[in-house]
Amino acid sequence: MKKKLSFLLVLILLVIGGILAWWVTAISPVDISDKSPKVFVVEPGDGIREIGRNLKEKDLIRSPVAFFILVKQLNLDNKIQAGDFRISRNMNLQTVTGNLTHGSLDEWVTFPEGVRAEEIADILKNKIPSYDELWREKLNEKEGFLFPDTYLIPVDATAEDIILIMNNNFEKKYESIMGSRKNKYTKEELVIIASMVEREARFADDRPLVASVIFNRLDIGMGLNIDATIQYALGFQKTQGNWWKKSLTASDLKLNSPYNTYRHAGLPPTPISNPGLAALDAVINAPDTSYIYYVSDSLGHNHYAKTLSEHNANVEKYLH
Repeated sequence: MKKKLSFLLVLILLVIGGILAWWVTAISPVDISDKSPKVFVVEPGDGIREIGRNLKEKDLIRSPVAFFILVKQLNLDNKIQAGDFRISRNMNLQTVTGNLTHGSLDEWVTFPEGVRAEEIADILKNKIPSYDELWREKLNEKEGFLFPDTYLIPVDATAEDIILIMNNNFEKKYESIMGSRKNKYTKEELVIIASMVEREARFADDRPLVASVIFNRLDIGMGLNIDATIQYALGFQKTQGNWWKKSLTASDLKLNSPYNTYRHAGLPPTPISNPGLAALDAVINAPDTSYIYYVSDSLGHNHYAKTLSEHNANVEKYLH
């Protein structure tokens, strides 16, 4: 009996010793002599296991299992940031883990489709430490050509850096779309139209039809009567806390502005938002229809008409 207990005790000690030896090795640096920093990226939504696997694949840690255990032990699950970090192979596991909770070189920043340059400025103000209010004017100058997407932006970026990143993305996306409308309109005109479509069409199937209405009205010299252009001209609404006034009044429709498409025929002077790929594609490949009018119902779906009498019937049906 004593021999069995002694054997069991020795076995337990060996297991504990093996675990301790594994742990000491697992948390030690991959290469104590390699001080060269590598950029490691944590994507938004990456989980602890995925981050551990990626660190191991990059040869920045010895064990993803040890990484997982340490993160749980230190209660860092919700403290690891998305972004990119400088990590060296001479760092031990505690240092690597600690670096992922602070000191990101870049910030993941998402700009939704249809935001105006002013809204982009607001987002950058909250996300990028180097932000300066002078950026607003520079961003406004590129209205429509700041492609809405998710970007990894350096925390010390300048306005010029960000504009270049977003505009280069726009150019790539724009050139990827083939369509007949490119032969009839300039890039600037198509972007202006796409910026209106982005604000006027809430659902995907409405985008090409709204675009067709705009083209049809332009063809016959009819006013576009786009509410979003007036919302753009009105600017920030303090009482509503946003840049797009929700309910326009009769007085708003008389606004003296070149962006008021109720008063001025043709396109507004510039884009009124930054359209995404779907809106650009809907415009460049807009179908040929006979629709001249549309009205939105309470759920945001549009209903189209070829004549004023049909349109009035839709207004009566969907707005009353």
